[in-house]
Amino acid sequence: MKVLILGAGVIGTCTAWYLTRQGHEVTVIERRDGAGLETSFANGGQISVCHAEPWANPDAPGKILQWIWRDDAPLLFRLRMDAAQWSWGMRFLAECLPARTRANIGEIVKLSLYSRASLQELRAATGIEYDQLELGILHYYTDPREFERAVASASVMRQYGLDRDVETVDQAIRIEPALEPARHRIVGATYTSSDESGDAYLFTVRLAKLAEASGARFLYGREIREIHADAGKVSGATVRHGGNEEVMKADAYVVALGSYSPLLTRPIGLNLPVYPAKGYSASVPIRDESKAPRVSLTDDSAKIVITRLGNRMRIAGTAELSGYSTDLNAVRCEALTRRAAEMFPDAGEYGAATFWTGLRPSTPSNVPIIGATRYPNLYLNTGHGTLGWTMAAGSGRALADIISAREPEVDFKWSR
Repeated sequence: MKVLILGAGVIGTCTAWYLTRQGHEVTVIERRDGAGLETSFANGGQISVCHAEPWANPDAPGKILQWIWRDDAPLLFRLRMDAAQWSWGMRFLAECLPARTRANIGEIVKLSLYSRASLQELRAATGIEYDQLELGILHYYTDPREFERAVASASVMRQYGLDRDVETVDQAIRIEPALEPARHRIVGATYTSSDESGDAYLFTVRLAKLAEASGARFLYGREIREIHADAGKVSGATVRHGGNEEVMKADAYVVALGSYSPLLTRPIGLNLPVYPAKGYSASVPIRDESKAPRVSLTDDSAKIVITRLGNRMRIAGTAELSGYSTDLNAVRCEALTRRAAEMFPDAGEYGAATFWTGLRPSTPSNVPIIGATRYPNLYLNTGHGTLGWTMAAGSGRALADIISAREPEVDFKWSR
C-alpha cells in the first residue's frame, strides 16, 4: 500500500520506519530541510515513562492561578481572542477531575511502557546511537510540601507497575553525586531506574536514514498546503515546492504534524483538540565533567529537566499556551540557565548556552490522538504533548499495525 506521511518529526519518522518494515511504500513530506527540525529538535531528552503524568490533575487549576502573573511561570496561559485556545482550556479543566486524571494516567502509562520496550527492541535490532543513557531519571524536590505529594504520587504510580522509588537526600546524592553542592536545598527525591534519556533529534535523523535505506522516501522543503477529501475519502494532499504546487496521492495518509495538525484537518471537518504548548530549552557546553550530572534530572520547583547529551547539558521545560509564535522570550530562557547554575554552579558554560523553543502538540488530557478517522484512509498520530519522545516508537509501531489491519500489541484507547 502507498502511504503518505505528513511530517518528519520523531512521530512521523517512527511511523515511517514501522510501516516500511511492514512492506508498505512510504513517502514522508516535510516542510523543513531535514527530519526532526521542529518540536523534536531540542527537547528535554527524557524517556520518562515513570513520570508520565498529565498536566491536567486536581492541583493544576490552583497552580495556574498562582502563576498567572509570573512571566517565568512553569505553566503560563496567555489568553488570546482564539476560540481554539478557549475550547482547549475548558476541556483541560474538565480533565482535572480526579476520575479523569486516573483514567488518563492509565492510558498514558500503557502507551509509554509499550513505547519504551519498542524503542529498546529497535535499538537492539539496528544498533542506532543517539547519546542515549540508561541511568534512570531522578526527580528532586526543594519544597517539603511538594515532596509529600510526590511520595503519595509514587505510591499511585507503583500501582501501575512503575518503579518510582522514594529516596532520601543521601540516597539521591549517591545516585547523582553532582547534586552534592545543592544538598542543603534538597528535601527528598524519587528515582526511576528503568527510565532513559537521549537526543531525540539525533535519533530522528538517524532513524530517517535507516528508513530510507529500507525503501522509504523523505521529501524535504515541501510545504503541505491542503488535504483534499472527496466522496468520503481523502483524495490527495497539495504540496508546494520551489514555487510550484502538486497534489500528491496515496492509498493512505497519516497526519503527524504536531501542533499544526488541526490547521490541516479542520478544513475537512476534523476538529482535533490539539493546541500548541510552547516549551523552551537551553543547550549548555559542559565545563567540568565531574560536576555535571549524568543521571537525567527533573527539578520539581522549577519544572525543568536537566539531561546529559554527549558533551552538553540540555535544560528544558516550561509551557506557554499563547498560540503559534516561536519567538524566544528572554525571561523564560534565562530562568532555565539561572536555575541550573544555582544547582550545578561549576558544571556548565552557562554564558555559552544556545536557546530554542518549540511547540508541543497538547491535548487537554495529555492522551495523544492515534488511529483512524471517519475518513477510512486518513490516520492521525499527534497530540503527544511533552511525551512525544517517550511515546514515539510505540505510537509509530501501533499506528503501523492499525494501517496494516493488525491488532496493536498495546491495549490503548485509540479513539479521540
